[in-house]
Amino acid sequence: MVDDAARNLRRERRRGRTGEAGSETSRRPDYRSLKNPFLPQPIFSADQVAAIHDTALRVLEQLGAKVLLPEARAILARAGALVDEDSQMVRIGRDIVAAALASAPKSIRVHAGDRARDLTLELGSMAFLAGSGAPNVTDLEHGRRPGTLAAFEDLIRLVQHFDVLHMLGPCIEPQDIDNRFRHYAVNRAQLTLSDKLPFVFARGTPQVEDGFEMLRLARGLSEDEFRSGAHCYTVINTNSPRQLDVPMAQGIIDFAKAGQVLVITPFCLAGAMAPITVAGALTLQHAEALAGLTLAQIVRPGAPVVYGSFSSNVDMKSGAPAFGTPEHVKATLGAGQLARFTGLPWRSGGGSAANISDAQAAHETQFALWGSVLAGATVCIHAAGWLEGGLSVSFEKLITDIEALQTIAELCAATPGDEAAIGFEAIAEVQPGGHFFSAGHTMARYRTAFYEPLVADWSNFGNWTEAGSRTATERATGIWKRLLADFRPPACAAATSGVLDEFIARRTEEGGAAPVS
Repeated sequence: MVDDAARNLRRERRRGRTGEAGSETSRRPDYRSLKNPFLPQPIFSADQVAAIHDTALRVLEQLGAKVLLPEARAILARAGALVDEDSQMVRIGRDIVAAALASAPKSIRVHAGDRARDLTLELGSMAFLAGSGAPNVTDLEHGRRPGTLAAFEDLIRLVQHFDVLHMLGPCIEPQDIDNRFRHYAVNRAQLTLSDKLPFVFARGTPQVEDGFEMLRLARGLSEDEFRSGAHCYTVINTNSPRQLDVPMAQGIIDFAKAGQVLVITPFCLAGAMAPITVAGALTLQHAEALAGLTLAQIVRPGAPVVYGSFSSNVDMKSGAPAFGTPEHVKATLGAGQLARFTGLPWRSGGGSAANISDAQAAHETQFALWGSVLAGATVCIHAAGWLEGGLSVSFEKLITDIEALQTIAELCAATPGDEAAIGFEAIAEVQPGGHFFSAGHTMARYRTAFYEPLVADWSNFGNWTEAGSRTATERATGIWKRLLADFRPPACAAATSGVLDEFIARRTEEGGAAPVS
């Protein structure tokens, strides 16, 4: 009887009707703007968080940081920092840092190409990004290979398709494009294939200014309109321990002046570039993040800055980075406490050290993801597709990771608990030993009651075997290929190609812009 009822329910679903007036015909989840429903989980006491913060200030005040850009040292010196030009060391007083924390905005509104995709970056909100910055790309059909522009464009198409990926990123490096012109191709792909918030590389002022101009052209903004709102972001990585190199320091200055979002992120691997303890690694990370944040606020008080965290550990046998480890999760939870101590929006990092999209890759990524969710991260980068500790992005893993992200997004939605949802009448309708497949309560809701899986196969072993015994990774191949074949860019994005191509042609003829080092 139960099997017959289930078959009848499936037939009704295929026919596109339920037999009950007013029932919804399809499920339309909204993943575009997520609020984290979980209470942040601590690993340190309040006194320990205060001690880490105080020690980070002591690091900046007594030990200092090496700042390689003369302009950045001059800016910090004018604010009262102690600069030794011979060693390039800068010691920043805690009063300077306190002033910077006071001026940094606690909530940042960022504007996408489609204003329906605008985001508010603040504690309590949650946004996910695909894996970023990898030199290689991989998939089941073509294997692992250096990143190309064609692969980058395909990854942007996939990111655009899924609402649970909220911002664009530099998924892979298009190494088939000369680095004098690569930023044009990367920016063009983002602006013509997607209407989400774009990423702009901080690789020297000329490339940054090119990126800003392309954004203004694509969005139809004057320079004043552009500078009065946040329309893009970049990631600034310190060179741990305690060093800020030339392009990153210049990037802080360029983006702060323009009022665009800076995600200032030390990359502290415990036991390698940071103390081996979680608390020690976070102390160094906190000091470096505060140094970058302080520089940005001196340049422009109120500049939009996201506190960055990406601390994990290394394999002490090989020195290779590890992700999704207990230490990675603990460091993320601790970083959340430090971010809340400052009140700033903050970013975490997901990812995996696995070499292929397998069980190791899945569990490392999901532990890292849960660490970010339970730590209350505002932005989680490398949440989908990231392999080899950032050396490659996988098409299949991007798809299978989306399943996890959409599951998290479903948990953000309110769960009805009203009288209708509690369902006394449904319980009364079904006699003991019966079933609820054909109950009116079920028939009115079955189309929209449950999450519909993207990759997961819920069929029994016999049906799964008859269908080819395909693994989740193999099924993901068919999904990303179908999505790319069916892809159509947003009309507002596609319409910008003409004006951008004119700009790129002119700048290319002028010789482009080489990155600084």
